Amino acid sequence: MTSRRTRDRLIARLREQGVEDDRVLTVLRDTPRHIFIDEALSHRAYEDSSLPIGFNQTISQPYIVARMTELLLEDGPREHVLEVGTGSGYQTAILAQLVDQVYTVERIRPLQEKARKRIQQLRLRNVIFRHTDGGMGWPDKAPFDGILVTAAPEHVPQELLDQLAVGGVMVLPVGDGEGQVLMRIRRTAEDEFQREELEAVRFVPLLAGTVR
Repeated sequence: MTSRRTRDRLIARLREQGVEDDRVLTVLRDTPRHIFIDEALSHRAYEDSSLPIGFNQTISQPYIVARMTELLLEDGPREHVLEVGTGSGYQTAILAQLVDQVYTVERIRPLQEKARKRIQQLRLRNVIFRHTDGGMGWPDKAPFDGILVTAAPEHVPQELLDQLAVGGVMVLPVGDGEGQVLMRIRRTAEDEFQREELEAVRFVPLLAGTVR
């Protein structure tokens, strides 16, 4: 079992990097990141680094999870949030403790099934899973007042813009390879979007198709 001191050191580092939302930091401190990675890497669970989870995918570093969550919630609470890319389920678990309902989509079924078990282990009951191509989102459940994307498309998918409610916020990495940037997009009217480019990031690419 990882010590509270180890987790507190991580949170202190996130504060030093500019994460300010106490709600987000508290949830990150209290969520057991070690259950979302393979046992062989569990000793690195509370480092501020991304780690492999199989299928050429990674669990994001705690800083980027905290930063993206903070950006999503900065304008106020979110009720109906779409996560594109369940991955290990770690970001899913953070969101589920801060918003009313999380709809999460994953294209790689074995990752999704592991994530589902971890979410159940944490007794989080406000997460709905779907195995599908992430770029398509979840149109049947739209509109969402929050969308968070955990893999990088080369361009912002129109399908996801269409699923964002007026007044809603989408946070996502955009770009190819070394040229990715973290963006926040607010839908200010039916046909109006406000876009901010925030900082350089590096994510796995958002790919089409599903894996069983």
